[in-house]
Order: sequence, then structure tokens, then C-alpha cells
Amino acid sequence: MELYNYFRSSASYRVRIAMALKGLDFDYKSVHLAKNEQFNESYAAVSASRLVPLLKDGDALVTQSMAIIEYLDETHPEPPLLPGDALCRAYIRALSQDIACEIHPLNNLRVLRYLVKDLAVGEDNKNRWIHHWVESGLAVVEQRLKAEGRSGRFCFGDAPTMADCVLVPQIFNAQRFNSRLDHVPTVMKIFEQCMTLDAFSKTQPSACPDAE
Repeated sequence: MELYNYFRSSASYRVRIAMALKGLDFDYKSVHLAKNEQFNESYAAVSASRLVPLLKDGDALVTQSMAIIEYLDETHPEPPLLPGDALCRAYIRALSQDIACEIHPLNNLRVLRYLVKDLAVGEDNKNRWIHHWVESGLAVVEQRLKAEGRSGRFCFGDAPTMADCVLVPQIFNAQRFNSRLDHVPTVMKIFEQCMTLDAFSKTQPSACPDAE
């Protein structure tokens, strides 16, 4: 398998975690977003969206991090990242989407570039934008974790799931942009537990071959 990704991409980090949890080896293919390598014609030939991550498994190409994780869970079911019955799996998916759909897209590189270059948003207001969406979004995750009572050492029980794969990269993003995190103690407790596992710590951005 080959994974086209970028060390600082949260979506890419999700997939690296999932693959590590499942013990899957892959060839690391760097697509440096800050250097606009995603716009190279060689990458456009395999990715119409020119986004990362992209998984190449034999002749198959799978895009979008959540779809990749579910593909891996179906093709390599142990350990399961979507365990339990249909309701449990729906909860894990919903919690994952609270982050992947409601927080992350508003703060990824192409959105921030548009704010600055096309809408002429200054640095202070750009940071206000980031902090607002990250902090308010994580507050929703915190509320759900506390109110629904399904978490243990991890987001769902005592083993990592897709929700943890999505949560940890978002915390890295929050820390990178100096977002407030003292209002989400349950989230941070789970984050710290995750980082004791090699699957999370050895795939983090600074551990990647293209890290700067």
C-alpha cells in the first residue's frame, strides 16, 4: 500500500494512526501542500480533488480520510475501529464527524489561504477565526463525551476507535494555533491517553519523513 500524505495534514495523520493501530505497512508518499505539490500534474493523475490523503492499495485508489479508515476497517478488521452494534458505530461515526466535518474543514490550509489572499483577512482576525471554530467545536465534543457516558480511557470505551484517530490530530492543530484547551478536560485526558500508544506518538507530524 502507498499513502499519499503530508506531515502536517490532520486528515493524513488520521489515516497514519489507523494504519498503525492495525499494524499495516505502507510506502510514505509525500505531497507537500505548503509547496503546492498537490497541483503537480503527476498528482492530479491520481487525485481529481488534489487533496490528501490518498491510499493506493494495489490498483484501487481510495480518497477522503474517513472513507479510507472505513475501507481499512472492512479489509483489515482487527482491531476494529468501528466496534459494537449499529448504534455504537453510529455514535463513533457521529463523534468523528463532529470533528472532521464541523471543525477541521474551517481551519485547513486552503480555507486559511482563501481568507488571507482572497478576502484580505489580517493575521489577528485569521487567528480569531481559527480559535472560534476550534474552541467551540471541541466544546461540543467535550459535552457529548461527558453527557453520553460512552467514553472510558478513549472516546468509546477502553480501546481506540476511529473517533480517537480523528480527535488526536485536531488537538495537534489546536495546539499549533495556540487555541484554548482548558475548557475540554475530558478531551485532553483522552488525548493524553492516546499519546501513550505508539500508533499515535510515532505517526505524529514531527515523526514523519517530510517533517520540517
